[in-house]
Amino acid sequence: MAERRYKKLKTAPYLRRLLEQHYTSAKYFRFGKPLAWLTSGAPVEIIRAMGIVPVYPENYGALCGARGGALALCQTAETHGYSPDLCAYARSSVGMMLDAKSAPLGGLPRPDVLITCSNICGTVLKWYEAAARHYGAPLFILDTPFIHEESGEPTPHAVAYVAAQLEEMIAFLEQRTRRKLSKEKLLETASLASDAVNLWRDVRELCRARPSPLNAPDLFLNMAPIVILRGTKECVQFYRALKEQVAERVAQKVSALPEEKYRLLWDNIAIWHHLYRFYNFFVAYGACFVVDTYTGGWAMRMDGGEPIEALARTYTSVFLNQSLQTRARDMVDLVERFEVDGFVMHSNRSCKPYSVGQYDIRRIVTERTGRPGLIIEADHCDPRAYAEEPIKAQIQTFMEGLKERVG
Repeated sequence: MAERRYKKLKTAPYLRRLLEQHYTSAKYFRFGKPLAWLTSGAPVEIIRAMGIVPVYPENYGALCGARGGALALCQTAETHGYSPDLCAYARSSVGMMLDAKSAPLGGLPRPDVLITCSNICGTVLKWYEAAARHYGAPLFILDTPFIHEESGEPTPHAVAYVAAQLEEMIAFLEQRTRRKLSKEKLLETASLASDAVNLWRDVRELCRARPSPLNAPDLFLNMAPIVILRGTKECVQFYRALKEQVAERVAQKVSALPEEKYRLLWDNIAIWHHLYRFYNFFVAYGACFVVDTYTGGWAMRMDGGEPIEALARTYTSVFLNQSLQTRARDMVDLVERFEVDGFVMHSNRSCKPYSVGQYDIRRIVTERTGRPGLIIEADHCDPRAYAEEPIKAQIQTFMEGLKERVG
């Protein structure tokens, strides 16, 4: 079946310039500011409020995957004893550390400090320990208790525990960088982060329209600023522009696809190394991924009130720190609110915390909604785990079944 591309956003050049400026300024135009490597689930608002430049190796790993540079970096890490079973983001990062000259953008700048948080996975802890040894840089590990409660809300004890660690992290950063945290600057940064998060939530909610103004690759690419620029005016300005364009598409009933026949939900990280090619297999059937579980991870609500406690609650509540039952319940909510016809789950070889339990989640979601689910095995960054012909056959079978069911 011939592939068909869908419409690109007018804000695409804006996004590209924004990301290039971020990496270029972090590497060459810091003007003496200290630089921190941090995980995507770490409280960047504190980092920015202290005038420390944040860099995200996970986002860089996605960039390497999308640009086709991840495989060589993974292989470099593997030749130095790192297992191919490790996360491809981690292997890409290690490969970049060992051979920055061959890495996209010439690699990441050397960190002055490293901040990691246990709310997304355990791999990041060992990954950042390896980076700390390699660069001889101090490392702070923020521990967030897993949320077992059915409500999905952390207990008051858990919030207090994490808030106390945030105070320790502030003291750690003040000692290592000789910079003081201003409460006024933290409130300003948190307010900007909240504004950007709310705009990103609005953009995602606009995809409830028929036809959807965005498809999965649009969501995956445009989530970058909410990760790497959260807490900045530039981030807010970008999402205002993006929301305006997406709202315009909705008003004019402009579809992301040439024709939307089926609405789907995506679960897990994107397959970065085959981003357009993979999703175009669905586009050929008129199937649009109108919502996903991944990009919503950065659409978390930012509570008001005392900033340290609010940050503790927010970063403890990220979706990978939730129980299987909570994740299934949230998927059911997305299925119903976005009126999807089926869902596709990426059993991601790299991201085991995200992928473990998917068969149970698929069963629960199908039982509660009646919508069918497909599980595809691949890897978010390492193309060696991607077998195109079997995947195409799975997609064909799934879409033909969906056609019979939906019409």
